[in-house]
Parts: sequence; structure tokens; C-alpha cells
Amino acid sequence: MAATTMPSMSSIISRLEADFPELKFEAGDSFAWTPDKKTVVYDDADPNAEALLLHELSHGVLGHTDYQTDVQLVSMEAAAWDKALEIGKHYSVAIDNAVIDEHLDTYRDWLHARSTCPKCTATGFQKGQNLYSCPACTSEWRVNEARVCALRRYAVH
Repeated sequence: MAATTMPSMSSIISRLEADFPELKFEAGDSFAWTPDKKTVVYDDADPNAEALLLHELSHGVLGHTDYQTDVQLVSMEAAAWDKALEIGKHYSVAIDNAVIDEHLDTYRDWLHARSTCPKCTATGFQKGQNLYSCPACTSEWRVNEARVCALRRYAVH
């Protein structure tokens, strides 16, 4: 069954396309910013569609393309929510702080899980892309990307 666009979503999409002609807006099954295609992907069936749309748009407006550290990703997510609040005022879209907190919590939980030492459970620090080290027991471990799949941690020998 095809999703139908609610009038308010189609209206805001039209306005955003006019105001941000350098960006593309594409319906999909989730929300994402695709920097190489300069495309905001959105799911108009989501109950928080307008807020999430403005969040992904904000990644584009802020020029987010890639990150070097996990902390940098969390920072970019927070910055995109701040920008979404600002943009939302212009388009009369109120964004509930609970929605922001819920989404940022998923990144905080992701970061915490990645940085927890698999040997002693102390909080480690990131040494390189997908590489962590524990200051308590000196263990090192690699992690997979795990933003949309199960986290895996592997000991470094």
C-alpha cells in the first residue's frame, strides 16, 4: 500500500523545494541526508515527519558530509536539531523537545555502547575510526558502524 502525503507535508515540501533549489527531496521509508546526492529523504507516514524532515534538511544547510569521530557525529546531530528548531520557526513547524531528546538519546546510547570496554566495562576513548582503547585495563577494540545494525566489538590483538 502506497503512503499518501498529508496536505501539510506536501505543502512544506513544496516550500522547501522553492527555498532550497540546490537540494532534492525524495520520499522513502526513513529519514536521511545523503550529502553526495544533496538529497533529503523523508517518510511522510511518520507521525513526526515535519520535525524529522527539517532535521535532515538542517544537515544539508549546515554542510554536514562526514565525521571523523563518534563524538563529532553526536555533535552534528545536536547541531542539526538546533538548526531545525530555527528553520521550523520560519515554516511554522513546532518541534517537540521530547522528539529531539528521543532521537539524540539513540546517538548517546550508540556512543556509550561503542565506548564501553568489553573486558572491564569502563568507558574507553576513541583512538581512530572504529577503534577504542580502555584507560582502565589497556584493552583495545574495534567496532562496526552499527548505526542501523547490531553493534559488534572485536578485540585488537
